[in-house]
Amino acid sequence: MSTDFSIRPVGIPAPVQIVTTSNSAANDAVQTDLPASQTVAASDTSAAASNDLQSNANISRQVVFDQASASMVFQVVNDRTDAVVNQFPDEAMLRRRAYFHAQDLKSEPTRPLNTDLSA
Repeated sequence: MSTDFSIRPVGIPAPVQIVTTSNSAANDAVQTDLPASQTVAASDTSAAASNDLQSNANISRQVVFDQASASMVFQVVNDRTDAVVNQFPDEAMLRRRAYFHAQDLKSEPTRPLNTDLSA
């Protein structure tokens, strides 16, 4: 096998259909070879979406130590209803950690109490 090679074009290039859009972000985007039915236009940046929880005045953040799983739990809580809006780690992860933590505690050898008072 040789180490030298060359790349040559084969045939003539296919014509590219130019699609005009009304969105300036899409007009400035890189042109693709997709047909118009498969293209996706960029979203309008003038209407910014916000997922910011700071705008909601009815929430608070708290950190709780879960003893069963030996983990810190970060929660976003609705102040009106005291319901947890968001939590990390989630309940399934906490149950899994609690199970493995209990298994670790069972597998540790227990030490006998030191009843020798002379020491």
